[in-house]
Amino acid sequence: MVHAVHSKEILTIFVFYIVIIFCVGFVALFKTKDLSDYILGGRKLPAPIVGLGAGASDMSGWLLMALPGAIFVNGANYLWLPLGLSIGAFLNWLLVARRLRRFTEISNDSLTIPSYFDARFQDRKKILRMVTAVVVLVFFTFYASAGFVAGGILSESLFHTSYFTGLCISTAIIVGYTCIGGFLAISWIDFFQGSLMLVALVAVPVVTIFHIGGWQPFMHHLSANGHSYLNAFHGISAMGIFSLLAWGLGYFGQPHILVRFMAAKSPKVIPSAQVICVTWMILALYGAVFTGLSGNAFFHHLEKPESVFIELAMVVFNPWIAGFLIAAVLSAIMSAVSAQLLASSSALTEDLYRIINPSHRLRYKQIVRIARLSLLLIAVIAFWLASRPDGTVLKLVSYAWAGLGASFGPLVLLSIYWKNMTRDSALIGMLVGAITVIVWEILDKHFGGFFHLYSMIPGFFLNVVAVLLVGKYQGNRTIPEIAEKLF
Repeated sequence: MVHAVHSKEILTIFVFYIVIIFCVGFVALFKTKDLSDYILGGRKLPAPIVGLGAGASDMSGWLLMALPGAIFVNGANYLWLPLGLSIGAFLNWLLVARRLRRFTEISNDSLTIPSYFDARFQDRKKILRMVTAVVVLVFFTFYASAGFVAGGILSESLFHTSYFTGLCISTAIIVGYTCIGGFLAISWIDFFQGSLMLVALVAVPVVTIFHIGGWQPFMHHLSANGHSYLNAFHGISAMGIFSLLAWGLGYFGQPHILVRFMAAKSPKVIPSAQVICVTWMILALYGAVFTGLSGNAFFHHLEKPESVFIELAMVVFNPWIAGFLIAAVLSAIMSAVSAQLLASSSALTEDLYRIINPSHRLRYKQIVRIARLSLLLIAVIAFWLASRPDGTVLKLVSYAWAGLGASFGPLVLLSIYWKNMTRDSALIGMLVGAITVIVWEILDKHFGGFFHLYSMIPGFFLNVVAVLLVGKYQGNRTIPEIAEKLF
């Protein structure tokens, strides 16, 4: 439905936007002096950068494409998803952020989640650290592929390219600036991109409702779908509601969000960052909800519901303004995928390569070169998966989100609140969580029924049970000295 006549204006805006992104990347390149800068920004980030960065890297392209599309089709019964995410994000900041920031600095200045687990449990054999890195790589590869899929769909919708051409272009842009600038670049850029995303998600539904004629005509158009469309309990089972709410559990185990806490200037900036992030999330999530609802009232039917935000921006705004608003979709995709790729390359470099080759001393430039090559390798695999997507963007995100949340969420929570937790219980719990998600998804595909329950729930629950049972079986083992310092 996007008119070809507007493509020139949008392309101009996109080129301008991408040039700015790469300029920021090159500035960050010259400010990156060591591995801590490349992976965590030197732990120097202020509250606004931490807060908006955590939100922007979390939400990805699904916030402006998949969620409005799901609301467009399903109506109010999908409101349970943003509600669960809002609660989960708030609890993550409240329960995890400050402690994790303090713990990771005390525990040998850990730069990644795998290295934090290594230091926290004093794992001399480095087994836990390496297994954690492998799990990060597996699920983040699927996560990054979801972002690449969204990029391909965006280019296909806007510029009438083939999906594959759009996929190639978006992948090249994201991989390029992430390789150049590292964590500093994506943190600075995420602040700008998060602001742009918020403006877009508020402006599009507000202006669309105005174009429809106001609130009453808007509600009248929605009622044409039947009263059930605005009923949050219609057409969804208790299992479905529970599954959507359970997305909130995933926050405790997302390495690309947790590293934002670790990169804060000090634990003292966490409360301010929390207010910024949670406020941003609530406005952005419900802006996406109203984008889907207003799109349904405006169009009634779309061949590709995931493009509803793009279609509305093109119809109700001037082409130049629409170009800036639609750039928010690219922003969302870039923010999330760059964070995921960087976290994956950090795991591959810091938590696998340097552990396997402990005697191989490398200078900073050599280490960063290896990190960039690792990032390219992961991007190639994610690109291959995205070139043959199996399902929607939301489906890919759902799988990766569940895998990471069920694998690491219980470990992060218990490790910062229970000093008697052991390395073996952490290792077994993580494997139980990861395997449960993988097996559950396979069973759901073949049998359905009870297995429609979101795999995050059994994975998270069985992880906790495994940690507690193994910990009880091992009894009162000697508590690592570092754990005594942490608590």
